[in-house]
Amino acid sequence: MPADTLDRRFMAAAIRLARWHQGLTGSNPSVGTLIVRETDGDRVIVGRGVTAMGGRPHAEPQALEEAGELARGATAYVTLEPCAHHGRTPPCAEALVRAGIKRVVAAATDPDERVSGRGYGILRAAGIEVVEGVLAAEAARDLAGYLSRRTANRPHVTLKLAISRNGKIGRRDRTQVQITGNVTRAQVHGLRALSDVILIGVGTAINDDPVLTCRLPGLEDRSPIRLVLDTDLRLPPGSALVRSARTTPLWVATTASQEHPARAPLAQAGVEFVASENHDGRIALPELLEDLAARGLSSVFVEGGEQVARAFLAEGLVDRILLFTAQTVISDDGVDAPVTPDTVPAGFRRMTSMSFGGDTMDEYERV
Repeated sequence: MPADTLDRRFMAAAIRLARWHQGLTGSNPSVGTLIVRETDGDRVIVGRGVTAMGGRPHAEPQALEEAGELARGATAYVTLEPCAHHGRTPPCAEALVRAGIKRVVAAATDPDERVSGRGYGILRAAGIEVVEGVLAAEAARDLAGYLSRRTANRPHVTLKLAISRNGKIGRRDRTQVQITGNVTRAQVHGLRALSDVILIGVGTAINDDPVLTCRLPGLEDRSPIRLVLDTDLRLPPGSALVRSARTTPLWVATTASQEHPARAPLAQAGVEFVASENHDGRIALPELLEDLAARGLSSVFVEGGEQVARAFLAEGLVDRILLFTAQTVISDDGVDAPVTPDTVPAGFRRMTSMSFGGDTMDEYERV
């Protein structure tokens, strides 16, 4: 088999490995590393590593430890350029050199100014062959949150909408309506588990009284931070979100003053406040996303509300759109969907289309 084909196959395996801890590695990206050497004419994986929960240790030293002496003369497949900066532990690029790695195949380049190109430089200076950009686009999709935080100083934003067959997302009388089926809802819970933050507006919080946790068996502890946009602190202290604030983090982005009377009961329930700027009577979204990035948060899953969805789209802050279209029909005076498969804004392209029970999911990414 040609070397470039083998490189792509092993890199695809490293990318799948990196997904094991996606959403669990704090401010660090979830990276996969495979150590591969030729044994009896075949290439064999002798070491595996994925960024540990919480972000340390990195993938490379774990894979090297598993490989031991078999790493000498082997090839390392890494989904992100090995780090080059010194902390309490030496950089991963130097660890690869010390282990006697002969060749490094990498997918995405790290935009962190402490790393970008420097990791490759350390390897090449030691005489190691470096092959860059193998399945770079595929790796970058999984690393999108980290890459966005490093290059755009904001988290990667996914907008999710459930849409009826006639293009509605709810009723104008605000009574709840179940649009999508059980299979789709399970899928959405899985998407929540991969996100750092799930975001809704206070109108959705009041009208729907959601919990916004991941309730798939075995993934309950993967629930992200719940963030409510609430300019004037209208979130009821008795809401499901507030009642669960001490078990699953609940943040409220607000422009209300420190003396606002609604603060005390929310704070006593465990709510954390994110001081936000006011823009035309609403939360200033670009500044809010910058604040989230400063806290090391890399991905935001926007689930709630027509106004919130339109605001993120109008500001050009949406990187991915997930549209779940059901066979449900809502009366013509229902709430029009901010975007449908027929009205996706320019600058997005459809990546995938899948069926979940009777529902269809269309995924679009910013070009």
